[in-house]
Amino acid sequence: MALFSRRPKDASGSTSPQPADQATEDAAAAPAGDASAQTPGVETEAGAAEAGTAAEEAASVSISLSSYGGLGAPAPRPAAPPVAKPAIPAPVPRTSVDAATRTAPPQTETVPGLRDNVLVRAALANVGESAPPQALLDVARQMLQGHLFLRVKGDARTLLAEGKDLPLGMVTLGERRFTVAYSSGAALQAAIRADGDVETSAMGQPVLSVIRHVLGGGFDGLIIDQSSAPARAVLPAELLKRMVDKIDEQLTIKTLLAGERTAETAPAVVKALATAPLWIAVGKLADGRPGIAEGRSKEGERFLEVFSHPLEVAVLGRPDQAAPLTAAQLAGAIASDEGLSGIVIDPAGPWIRLSREDLAPLLSATS
Repeated sequence: MALFSRRPKDASGSTSPQPADQATEDAAAAPAGDASAQTPGVETEAGAAEAGTAAEEAASVSISLSSYGGLGAPAPRPAAPPVAKPAIPAPVPRTSVDAATRTAPPQTETVPGLRDNVLVRAALANVGESAPPQALLDVARQMLQGHLFLRVKGDARTLLAEGKDLPLGMVTLGERRFTVAYSSGAALQAAIRADGDVETSAMGQPVLSVIRHVLGGGFDGLIIDQSSAPARAVLPAELLKRMVDKIDEQLTIKTLLAGERTAETAPAVVKALATAPLWIAVGKLADGRPGIAEGRSKEGERFLEVFSHPLEVAVLGRPDQAAPLTAAQLAGAIASDEGLSGIVIDPAGPWIRLSREDLAPLLSATS
């Protein structure tokens, strides 16, 4: 169940350096700048209730999703506790996935040498004054792959070579502190135009490293592309904590779906299904019984909807709840229903359909 309320506020802040606990990966020189502006926000709470699989009940997963209504808005209300669903779910047919979202946008470098996170950049483009609540959820879920850029005061390569801490950009608003990150070279250029500070560089970091820097440093959240209004977002620390709870540390499935599609993509995704965390979407049938969400192809084929993260369920805006699924339960559900043609993973996109033939290695390994 999701509760949405829009509360636009005005906010402004100043930037100051913050030493990083550690630095990893290569540092690429690029401008980075101001991180002070106004940000419209949406408060969202999405709870995931308990739901049974075809064979047994699965434990529920709760996730509280919230964004500040501007940087000065009050803290969100806590989510309601999960509600138990004792009945065994039946299939809930859904419309087909959107072919336009099957793959990620083409890879770009809006600043030569700096590879954009095109999925995050595209999601941010949908965030604005009149954006639906799902737009911010979309930013959060598309963050679960690839990298973001952190701004560094000084030359990152030189500081790393000297073994010094990296003074990373941050925003302070009263007693609140936010780390600043960027999705693309264009966002970095917008930042330096905003504050004119040319004595800065950029360091690309895996998204999980960025999130853990925020959480480990006691920050109140993460601001992405702060100087690129309205294409920017504020993700509070509480959301970031829920995002990484029980997450696949390699982000395997999302990374594969975000990458270039080749003949090896489907086998690699099937292999990942055996070990990666999985979820299904549980809704209600017309008679009130719980049901597992399915997708239908244009030809009428049935595909069980499977998700790489609860955010992938929440972003669809449906009255569904995310329930965890093991590889053995997935294989059992497919084997027990001959009418299923396979599964579709992350239908909000990037997505992939896997046929029963594609899934044969998983079915044989768990039989």
